[in-house]
Amino acid sequence: MSDVLQQLAQVLEARKQADPDTSYVASLHAKGLNKILEKVGEECTETLLAAKDAEHSGDTSNVVYETADLWFHSLVMLSRLGLGPNEILDELARRFDLSGLEEKASRDQ
Repeated sequence: MSDVLQQLAQVLEARKQADPDTSYVASLHAKGLNKILEKVGEECTETLLAAKDAEHSGDTSNVVYETADLWFHSLVMLSRLGLGPNEILDELARRFDLSGLEEKASRDQ
């Protein structure tokens, strides 16, 4: 699974320097962090709406599609900040042996 994220991260890094007229990722970077964050927020909202619809319809295909968009734009955001999926996967691994309540309590200190 992390191979796909790593491959995508490499493509996103390469596209940061591409021509904004020919690369969607480069065009986002050219517009700056606020535009990237706007896209993350938009995709988050679309994912939430898809999940609500799926609960009623039972069809989860749009949830998968919108979550892929959300992950993609989140990876663009991370790339903009000099981060990649490994930092997120490392943080998730760190939390693996903690209960959710313990992890939350450790942040509240």
